[in-house]
Amino acid sequence: MAHFKTLFDTYNWDNTLESIFSKTTAEVESALAKEKLDLEDFKALISPAAQPFLEQMAQKSRRLTKKRFGNTIQMYAPMYLSNECQNICTYCGFSMTNKIPRRTLTDAEILKEVAFLKAKGYDHILLVTGEANRTVGVEYIKNAIALIRDQFSNITIEVQPLDQEDYELLIEHGLYAVLVYQETYHRDEYKKHHPKGKKSNFNYRLDTPDRLGKAGIHKIGLGALFGLEDWRADSFFTALHLKYLQRTYWKTKYSISFPRLRPHSGGLDPKVEMTDKDLVQLICAFRLLDEDVELSLSTRENEIFRNNVVQLGATSISAESKTNPGGYTVEPQSLEQFEISDERSTEAIVNMLKNQGLEVVWKDWEHFENI
Repeated sequence: MAHFKTLFDTYNWDNTLESIFSKTTAEVESALAKEKLDLEDFKALISPAAQPFLEQMAQKSRRLTKKRFGNTIQMYAPMYLSNECQNICTYCGFSMTNKIPRRTLTDAEILKEVAFLKAKGYDHILLVTGEANRTVGVEYIKNAIALIRDQFSNITIEVQPLDQEDYELLIEHGLYAVLVYQETYHRDEYKKHHPKGKKSNFNYRLDTPDRLGKAGIHKIGLGALFGLEDWRADSFFTALHLKYLQRTYWKTKYSISFPRLRPHSGGLDPKVEMTDKDLVQLICAFRLLDEDVELSLSTRENEIFRNNVVQLGATSISAESKTNPGGYTVEPQSLEQFEISDERSTEAIVNMLKNQGLEVVWKDWEHFENI
């Protein structure tokens, strides 16, 4: 049976980081000259040696994105169903130790939130919960999907990792994609940030995309939470994970997200800062590594940054996001998972994209064609 862990265990974090930092100008130039890049080229493009080549990387990234995706960008909205959580995570407002009011939406409240998002034009929805199997387990998620599946062309979830048979059940009921971030691929740091709860099991989380691939999911979203550890090493392991999955589950589509640590209740300061320039470098490096992968940018990033990056490689963005259960209409004041940086309305984001010559895509036609 295929497992990414087998490949992952052949790598050493410190050696990987040293390899990235030892990349030379010549290796960056060689990577930029290639049409098909390997993971050593990716290391060069995320290394400090690549920083003087950022403009060149950005131009090539933009060209590849236009070639593959045209002048389009996809819009999606997250909808938080619950802030109940049985994990302790040092960086999250929903962490079990935070003394906050907990809330899980009822069917009627879910439909009220959906009505708001549909009125805005959204056809892609991301359902998010804390990790609480007893309160928002598989049955709750299955019910939520069944409740709204006729209103969206694709439904994605970001919830606790599940077993393969659970994913198979949810796919049957209309699930299209799953986002599952490793947070950090550094084992020891992972333990520090996840001391209690099911999420403390590093290997179970690491194996989640394998279970999704075996279940036959349409799309898997990967990512690391930048700020917990060195962003370059975490990005390399994300890329390693992506390439392994593409080889092993070749019928599945993939997306990469780039969340940076944001302020929240009981906040954690980043251990390693990732600057805006660093993030641009990383987005371009991923596009040069893989012209087909979807690259997603959330409202964690500020409006000036997002205005600029939509032309450089991003293929989907969220807008007007609320990171609290019922945040759109039901209970706007309930506690957020993290603070939003780009608070513009959906309409303002759409206008910004159109002014840049981009066509906003609300539907995923490919999904309809495959049904």
